[in-house]
Amino acid sequence: MTLFLGRSDLLGVLDLHACIDRLWNGFTCDSFPVDAQRVRTELPGPGTATALIPGLLPGVPAYSVKVNAKFPGARPALRGVVCLHDLGSGELLALMDSATLTAWRTGLSAALAAHTLARFDAEVLGIVGCGAQAGLFSRGIIGMRPIARMVVTDTDRARAEAFAQRRAEEFGVPAVVAPDAPAVAAEADIVLTATWSRTPLLHAADVRPGTQVTSLGADEPGKVELSADLLRAARVVVDDARLALSSGAVGNAGLDASAIDATLGQVLSGTERGSAGPDGVSVYAPVGVPWQDLALAWYGYRAAADRGAGTALDLLA
Repeated sequence: MTLFLGRSDLLGVLDLHACIDRLWNGFTCDSFPVDAQRVRTELPGPGTATALIPGLLPGVPAYSVKVNAKFPGARPALRGVVCLHDLGSGELLALMDSATLTAWRTGLSAALAAHTLARFDAEVLGIVGCGAQAGLFSRGIIGMRPIARMVVTDTDRARAEAFAQRRAEEFGVPAVVAPDAPAVAAEADIVLTATWSRTPLLHAADVRPGTQVTSLGADEPGKVELSADLLRAARVVVDDARLALSSGAVGNAGLDASAIDATLGQVLSGTERGSAGPDGVSVYAPVGVPWQDLALAWYGYRAAADRGAGTALDLLA
């Protein structure tokens, strides 16, 4: 039997801190048995089709395959499924809503990175792009360090205002709306960009010394949120160096491997420093890798099975 887990099923079993723990464990694994692969193609219309294969982690007797449609003008913009298979037999254990899992694994991985790379006294959080990933990022970072206030912006001002109000109500953190990304960076100690932009939103001159910047939007060829001069001036940490060059912020800005200083796994394992120092700028520029899907899919599947959540399907009937 295959367990179907929709958005409401997953939200009923996923725990923020448990998910962060599993992501930490994945980042600090010694090695992965198979290189991550992202298969992507443009479609005749406004969207793209993407598959991430295979999600593998040491000690997890399953693997994941994620298939997504990305349509920037749709709400949600990302739709698809994560298929969880038994590693020994190939049995399809679960079908899960990929929009929910992707928002959780992307937003919380980014929160873990930002908390690790930011100054210990960083307390003003800036958000550029007020979508689902920004929501999980803000929940994650506020769960790990004290945040005194927030400043946010979005191309849709009403969306930014609603986001600011929700964060203020949920966390009791004052949140204001800024006109654009440079205005956010002028006030924030930690800045998240999570947009569909294909032109730089921030340049080196926009970012104050000591700032931590995380760019989530540059996860496909052509997508750019940070300028080349900002990346050259910063200490750049990525999730996967090969993918960062082929489809991430570094390669999309026209830079080569010399622009990458470390991976987040190396920083969390203690083999590379993460801090750029009190006067430096650090950038986390992930692409998103398949093992992150598996980490939360396996946790969600087991938690749902224990609680009797989801719907059992017999796809072979």
